[in-house]
Amino acid sequence: MSRAPVRAVVLDIEGTTGSADHVHTVLFPYARERFAAWFAAHRGEPRWTRTLEDIRTTTGAPGLDEAGAVAALHAWTDADVKAAPLKALQGEIWAAGYADGSLHGHVYDDVPEALARWQAAGIERHIYSSGSAAAQRNWFAHSNHGDLTGLLDGYFDLTTAGPKREPDSYRTISRALAVPPGHTLFLSDVAAELDAAAGAGWQTLAVRRPDDPRGTAVDGHPVLGDLTALHLPTDPDHDPAPAAP
Repeated sequence: MSRAPVRAVVLDIEGTTGSADHVHTVLFPYARERFAAWFAAHRGEPRWTRTLEDIRTTTGAPGLDEAGAVAALHAWTDADVKAAPLKALQGEIWAAGYADGSLHGHVYDDVPEALARWQAAGIERHIYSSGSAAAQRNWFAHSNHGDLTGLLDGYFDLTTAGPKREPDSYRTISRALAVPPGHTLFLSDVAAELDAAAGAGWQTLAVRRPDDPRGTAVDGHPVLGDLTALHLPTDPDHDPAPAAP
């Protein structure tokens, strides 16, 4: 299959660069168990007020109290709702866990080598996940392969790009990257996200890891099981920006 030269790769996390099971069985429960304690510890502080107001706005319940906010966070976690207040608070709680060594981010073994190879080829490398940009950065800074943030150029989330199943979100990222859509490749394990990226003119590749219970077929998108053999065509006439020191 012939592809246009790739100038930027944008990658999902869950099921693509890292284990979805790690998110659902380790990270989600870790934050869920600490929501109430977080509110109690920060009661009356500006971030407590801001978080409570964000939850009230998202739920459409202006009179929601602290207990109700915690209940909403629990419900969102259990249903895997991509609510911005939930993602922001999860990220803050996870950051503390990463800092004290009780948490790490899971990264598949093939990912560091692929990122390094694309970096050497002058291809930009960005993450786009529903988790907050701060949580994404911490995931890769404290991964099971060590600090991988030097292999990444940036992070996009719901607040900076928008929902992952809407083409406009990918258009927003294209404008931020200043890379033509046809020269941007998106890797994800979710068909609806890939459809949205394709709708914005991006190249797409579905990633289905060997342990994925959904099987290997993804309608409308080529599929690969790991990134080891993914050698991307680059543009010999494009002079990429120098890497940050």
